[in-house]
Amino acid sequence: MSEKRNLTQSEIDGVEYRRAKLWQIILYSCNALVGMSVYMLIGLASYSASIGYGITTAVVGIILTATRIFDGITDPMVAFLYDRVNTRFGKLRILLITGFCIEAVALLAIYDFASSKGFGVVTFTLLYVIYVIGYTINNVTAQTLPAIMTNDPKQRPTIGVWTTALNYMIPMLLTIVLNVIMLPMFGGTYNQTFLSAACRVCIGLGLIGTILVCIGISEFDKPEYFSGTSEKKESLKFRDMVDVLKGNRPLQCYIISAASEKLAQQASSQSIVVTMLSGIIIGNMGLATTLSVIGMLPSILFAVVGARYAGKFGSQKAITSWSWISIIISGVMFVFFVIIEPSKIAIMMSPAMILYVVFSLALNGSKMCVTTATSSFMADIIDYELDRSGRYVPAVVTGVYGLIDKFVSSFGALIATSSVALIGYTSTMPQPGDACTSGIFWVTMAIYLGMPVLGWICTLIAMHFCHLDKATMVQVQKNIAAKKAALQKTK
Repeated sequence: MSEKRNLTQSEIDGVEYRRAKLWQIILYSCNALVGMSVYMLIGLASYSASIGYGITTAVVGIILTATRIFDGITDPMVAFLYDRVNTRFGKLRILLITGFCIEAVALLAIYDFASSKGFGVVTFTLLYVIYVIGYTINNVTAQTLPAIMTNDPKQRPTIGVWTTALNYMIPMLLTIVLNVIMLPMFGGTYNQTFLSAACRVCIGLGLIGTILVCIGISEFDKPEYFSGTSEKKESLKFRDMVDVLKGNRPLQCYIISAASEKLAQQASSQSIVVTMLSGIIIGNMGLATTLSVIGMLPSILFAVVGARYAGKFGSQKAITSWSWISIIISGVMFVFFVIIEPSKIAIMMSPAMILYVVFSLALNGSKMCVTTATSSFMADIIDYELDRSGRYVPAVVTGVYGLIDKFVSSFGALIATSSVALIGYTSTMPQPGDACTSGIFWVTMAIYLGMPVLGWICTLIAMHFCHLDKATMVQVQKNIAAKKAALQKTK
């Protein structure tokens, strides 16, 4: 099917937009099965390193930080691979399948085949590096897909809705499966048998997700979807990446915003932080996890509201508005934890439990709206670069972003593990049922609520200098359409 059969005429701004079908968007969004299942698994990396390889807490933090920096370095390198892969089966599906296979084999070795077999820090680190390579190939490719599938400003947030909803639902379901169902089956503590079983479950979900995504994007995996607006076609060079970073102001602002938020997310989502919040402060890992899930489910509806808001006012304004709301709700939730006895949250239908669910619902809903707007904003930045330079280089934009983002956010695991080490967990990890000390409480609050607030403040500052609002994006799409039409006339 040609690209033109996917085009519809916007009734608002007169731009002829490329649109994807709903089923294609849904299948593309199943990439969340890959990303989130692996994400949940990597959240257990500290436990795997300690239990399966005898690595101390401090060293685990250093390894995870160093390998994430390496992950960032590989992002722009994948852009060269992306630019050169062109087969009769396309490029997108080849890269997605290759990336997943590499990371799946590495993760199975880390958590199962090589774990608790007498190997140490070297084996763990090498396997983790292999995982990073596969993950990067898969992730960079997946980030380019929304910009390729549609350039309609109303449909891009819709992609964000489906992606964000699944990015929240899958971890919720996996949290129930892993912590509520499987963990008690294996003794109630993180051990080797549990880690092996968790790995197999997560990899199986990732395989299903990869297959579904490849089906959904098959129509777009063709050369005509990767063309620029100039006649000159050259292979990608390093200076092209430098030019993108230097000349694309929206990308610079996006990097500051997304990297700061990702740093907070990486730190607050570490299993040791979740364990301290749910298993120690609240005191009931299973019940607290279930309550968090119940609070998250309705928040998916917020994504629809956020997408409509982004479609009406533009992604940039949506990011700013919902960041403010997230900061306010986080402040209220912090006060809530300070003035109550957190263990009362674990009492079914108590006022504390009800308030916790309400606050969690509001906070997760606002976070979801920020994420929805952010995902569509990256596609806008890719099109802005096409208008600016004439080259369609989505992997360069995502690769440059990934380099800096991962370097900054790589310190998330180190922050979490170092903070835990400071309060006494130097050779062991926090376990459900440990005594709740003041150190555990304040460290958890600082990471779980404080760091995200700092990330949103950075976002507000960055968006103030971005200047890629809805009106600007309409003009960008008109410019691209005019340049492509002129290019066709010269052929």
